[in-house]
Amino acid sequence: MNNAKMWLVVSPNVGVPLFLGAVAVGSFAVHVMVLSKTHWFEDFASGKPLGTTAMLAVPSTEPANAAYLAPGSQDVLIVMPDGTTAHAVLQAPRKSGVLN
Repeated sequence: MNNAKMWLVVSPNVGVPLFLGAVAVGSFAVHVMVLSKTHWFEDFASGKPLGTTAMLAVPSTEPANAAYLAPGSQDVLIVMPDGTTAHAVLQAPRKSGVLN
């Protein structure tokens, strides 16, 4: 055993439960964070089809500031998982003069 001398400093009656407890607490914390940050688990637990509660992007009813909205572009309202919103302007790609 590579670290056999460690048990001369730390008693196995203390070290082994402390190590296993730290692993259990870390694993529980990771599982709580994953399940609280995903939308699919809420759908799965309530019996809904997966992906029904997550909203990625919804077209905005309010246009963006006219000075910044280019012709042929579309204003989109983005709703983040924490409820905050942001506006994005989608534009068609520009054509370049380079031949492929």
